[in-house]
Amino acid sequence: MTGTLLRTEGLGMRFGGFVALDSIDLEVRAGERLGLIGPNGSGKSTFVNCLAGDMPHHDGRVEFDGTVMGRMKPHRRTRLGLARTFQLPRPFASMTVQDNIRVPLLYAGHAAGDIAARVSDCLEMVEMGDKAHALPRALTQVDLRKLELARAIAAAPRLLIADEAMAGLSHGEVDQILAVLFRLNAAGTAIIMIEHIMRAVTAFSERLVVFVAGAKIADGEPREVLASEAVERAYLGHA
Repeated sequence: MTGTLLRTEGLGMRFGGFVALDSIDLEVRAGERLGLIGPNGSGKSTFVNCLAGDMPHHDGRVEFDGTVMGRMKPHRRTRLGLARTFQLPRPFASMTVQDNIRVPLLYAGHAAGDIAARVSDCLEMVEMGDKAHALPRALTQVDLRKLELARAIAAAPRLLIADEAMAGLSHGEVDQILAVLFRLNAAGTAIIMIEHIMRAVTAFSERLVVFVAGAKIADGEPREVLASEAVERAYLGHA
């Protein structure tokens, strides 16, 4: 794991008089597994939207692999190597699983021969090779989550933001998604995991960041972060 891949400096976002992000400084190294947690309304989703280009930030800067992204459009950020999933899977309902994965590759300008091989690789990564020709309506909830991941990783990102990819899943299904993320990371992709399932976050993360009320209140080794008084009081609700 070498070099800083993503850096935010003084990142700020406001909605009228409400401060959603308050001067966030954060770095993610190449190949790192970073967990981002915080209560509802802490600014996690706003932070992701600012990173992905879905929402312009008001203050500070976002830099990816040395490029200041400014108001760069989401598709250009994807081409740089930054991808995200969404909390609610958004497949094309009338397209098969493999065609859903093919779409972002076509959009990115890949050649037809390369696309077929890449779709196959993505299906193998998420263990859905036997469902290549299925329509989304025939998929289970965990398979919909896997398809969302496959669509995000189709363009071979260097950094993936997995935004609550396990919400609503059973214990065993959470383990399936964890296995996908570990495989992806082992192949060289840095991952920011945003999740409320603490056993998944602690099992996956090398480093843990905590947001509360739009501010970063902790950043460090997971056990130390979770044991800190500030996190117990503000996030876990302990005295």
